[in-house]
Amino acid sequence: MTRLEPTPATRDHLLTPGVVLAATGGLVLVVVAAALVQVHRGFLDLEVYAFGARTLLDGGHLYAADDPATGLPFTYPPFAALLMAGLALLPLPVSAALWAATGVLALALVVHVVRPDLAPWAVLGVCVAALALEPVRETLTFGQVNLLLMALVVVDLLGPRRRWSGALVGLAAAVKLTPLVFVVLLLGTGRWADAARAVAAVVGAGVVGALVAPRSSWDYWTSVLADPERPGSPAFATNQSVSGVLARALGGPAPTLLWLVVAGTVSLGVLALGCAWWRRGDPALGVGLAAVAMLLASPISWSHHWVWALPVALVLLERGPRWAAAGWAAVFVLAPFWLLPHRDDAEYAWSPAQQVVGSAYVVAGLLLAAGAALALGLARPARPPSPSADD
Repeated sequence: MTRLEPTPATRDHLLTPGVVLAATGGLVLVVVAAALVQVHRGFLDLEVYAFGARTLLDGGHLYAADDPATGLPFTYPPFAALLMAGLALLPLPVSAALWAATGVLALALVVHVVRPDLAPWAVLGVCVAALALEPVRETLTFGQVNLLLMALVVVDLLGPRRRWSGALVGLAAAVKLTPLVFVVLLLGTGRWADAARAVAAVVGAGVVGALVAPRSSWDYWTSVLADPERPGSPAFATNQSVSGVLARALGGPAPTLLWLVVAGTVSLGVLALGCAWWRRGDPALGVGLAAVAMLLASPISWSHHWVWALPVALVLLERGPRWAAAGWAAVFVLAPFWLLPHRDDAEYAWSPAQQVVGSAYVVAGLLLAAGAALALGLARPARPPSPSADD
C-alpha cells in the first residue's frame, strides 16, 4: 500500500497553536505528577505567592510580615497578589500541580512562537530537553512565575501584531517591574503605540492595586521597592546580575552610584544591540538580547530568572554556529556556581577564577552580546523596514 505524504495544507494544520499545545499534554501530566511528589519539599515561592494572596484577601498589609511557612517576604506589587488570589483558595498540592502545568504550557507556547517552523512533536521534544536547563528546572520546583511572564512578553513581541499589542508586556511589568526593559525596546524599534499601551497597562494595574490595597501600595512604591536586599543578599551565588558580581567582588553590596554606572552602561549597550538586531530584521534575537540586558541590570536576578536562556538557545541553534548554541546551553545545564562554596557568605572568599565561574550566567550573557556585536558589524545591510501600524 502506498504511503500518503501529508499535503502542505496538512502540514499547516499540524503547526496550529492548538495542536502544538495539545502535543505537550503528556509532558504536562509528567510535570503534574512531579509537582505532587515534590510538595513534601515545599514550593517555596508558590507558598509565598499564596501567602501574599491570602493577606490581600484578608485585608492585611502585604509587607508587614514574612510568610510564616517559609520565612520569606512577599516582594511583588499588590496587583500581583491580586492576580494570584486563586492560590489562596486551593490546597498546596492542587495549586502546585496546576501552576506547574501552566508553566509547561507557557514554555511550549514560547517555543512555538520563537520557532514556528517546528512540528508539534519537536516542540514537545524541546520542552522535555528544556527541563535540563537549571533556570527552567528551578522555576518549576520553586513554583516561580518566570515562565508565565516570559510567555506574555514573547507572545506580545514576537507573535502576530494586534490592536492591543504592548498590553501583555505591560501586564508582565505590572507583576514584576523588570520587564519594563521591553518597553524601552519597543521605543527603540519605533513601536510607539505598543509602548504607550504597555505603559498604560502598568499604570492601570498600579491604580487597581492602590484601590484594592492602598496602604500596601503606598509602602511598596515608597519604601519596599527601594530595598535591594529585601529579596535576599545580592552576593548570594545564584544572583546572576551585575549587582551580584560587584557584591561578591567587593565583599559587600556595591555603592549605588557604582552599580548604576556599571550596570547601566553594560545593560544599555546590550539593549542597544537588541534594538539594532530587531531593526535589521531579527526580532527574536533582539528580544533575547533585551532579556539579557534586563537580567544584567536587575539588582537581583536569581538563576531561575534566566529562563530566557531557552529562547536564546533556539535562536542560536537556528541562526548561529552550532558550537555557540551548544556552549550557551551547557552553561545553563551545568550551572557551575552551585559547585562553589555558597553558604554563610562564602562567596566573599572566592578566588578570581571562582568569581568568573561563579558568575557564569553573567559571563555567558556578555559573550552573547559580544558575539552579536561582532556579527552585526559583519552582517549584510538591514532589510527595508516593513509598514508599521504606528506609521
